[in-house]
Amino acid sequence: MARILLIEDDDSVRTILYLTLVHYGHSVVEARDGREGLDLFRLGGVDLVITDIVMPGKEGFEVLMKIRKKNPALKIIAISGGGLHNAAHYLHTAKLLGAAKVLAKPFSNEALMAAVNELLPDGGTPATTPTPSA
Repeated sequence: MARILLIEDDDSVRTILYLTLVHYGHSVVEARDGREGLDLFRLGGVDLVITDIVMPGKEGFEVLMKIRKKNPALKIIAISGGGLHNAAHYLHTAKLLGAAKVLAKPFSNEALMAAVNELLPDGGTPATTPTPSA
């Protein structure tokens, strides 16, 4: 399956998202904040990024802009909580900055996986994965 970079400062939320993505067969690289996330992104080999917007240090907006500049084709899912009004504002801005999908916290595992499957080639199989011969 795909290699996903997950950037989330809340340990409990990051753990739940990690476990969900791994359960569905994905390889997940975790970052605790935007700075760590950008460092891991620079190492390469990521098929999808899921990033929180409001984080200490480098916020999700900065992460979005830097990833967009380096790899415009990479799909990004932006996530945010912080109350209904704030989340809507943050997620709208994230879309304007290039997020392919946005999810307001709390969201279901089904909503997360629907977004992941929609954005990844072949519903979650990286394009570089060879097709097994019959």
